[in-house]
Amino acid sequence: MEPGNGTQISEFFLLGFSENRPEIQPLIFGLFLSMYLVTVFGNLLIIMAIIVDSHLHTPMYIFLSNLSFVDICFTSTTVPQMLVNIQTQSKAITYACCITQVYFLLLFSVLDIFLLTVMAYDRYVAICHPLHYMIIMNTRRCGLLILACWVTGVLNSLLHSFLVLRLSFCTDPEIPHFYCELNQVVHHACSDISLNDMVIYIAAMLLAVGPLSGILYSYTKIVSSIRAISSAQGKYKAFSTCASHLSVVSLFYCTLLGVYLSSAVTQNPHATAMASLMYTVVTPMLNPFIYSLRNNDMKTALKIVVWRVTRNRPMDLPS
Repeated sequence: MEPGNGTQISEFFLLGFSENRPEIQPLIFGLFLSMYLVTVFGNLLIIMAIIVDSHLHTPMYIFLSNLSFVDICFTSTTVPQMLVNIQTQSKAITYACCITQVYFLLLFSVLDIFLLTVMAYDRYVAICHPLHYMIIMNTRRCGLLILACWVTGVLNSLLHSFLVLRLSFCTDPEIPHFYCELNQVVHHACSDISLNDMVIYIAAMLLAVGPLSGILYSYTKIVSSIRAISSAQGKYKAFSTCASHLSVVSLFYCTLLGVYLSSAVTQNPHATAMASLMYTVVTPMLNPFIYSLRNNDMKTALKIVVWRVTRNRPMDLPS
């Protein structure tokens, strides 16, 4: 493949962990393999629990199952390639694989953001308009919201990917990251990147600030409604229904914000790569624990799944 008018390149080099000593590479490999397996199996358990338990066939858990699926895909976009590079002691990733990784990273990160926003809207309707909840959050609307998340993510990823494909790279670029991060890839091009930079900044404003504003607005209304509840038990019940989601939102946005603030302050690519692990690896791993530990319905469903699996009982999947 020959991108643009530049010299033909075959691969990029990912330098995210190049400073680590060779003798600790097996430890790093084992650590990230363990985190990846916990992420995959933890989120799969969440999905299985929601499928098996008919009581969880509600909009809130439908969105949660989609979030768990996206978290699996998000982590699978980066960690397997990183494990291969550590195991083979190679930093190379082919040009095609790098562009593909850019596409799917953008897709699943945007899906994460929009699904968290949709879940905040769902909690807003459930607490602020409980009598009309089933009318507003009907099956058709839930499907349209999920479809809108996917369409937005796909279009955004296609736009950035096509803009990267038009760039030319004069040498095999060295990316100071453990995955092909869009901004790093763009700034290693030897052609004009002004259009790419403009689109990246505009998209960041629209796809990050917009959803975050929606989440903050939803929880402002939720807090106002909870404060209006007279009984302490009613307040606790209302808050407990969105505590898990609020914890996940806080974890995701705090780690994401921390990455970009640290990169702006320290200008240390290695430190930024390490910080990026928080929202690309650690956050998807912790989400199942947050939802299972802070949600009684989810804990009950998970116990049923584990009990049936350990005793080889049929899952009694709904028709």
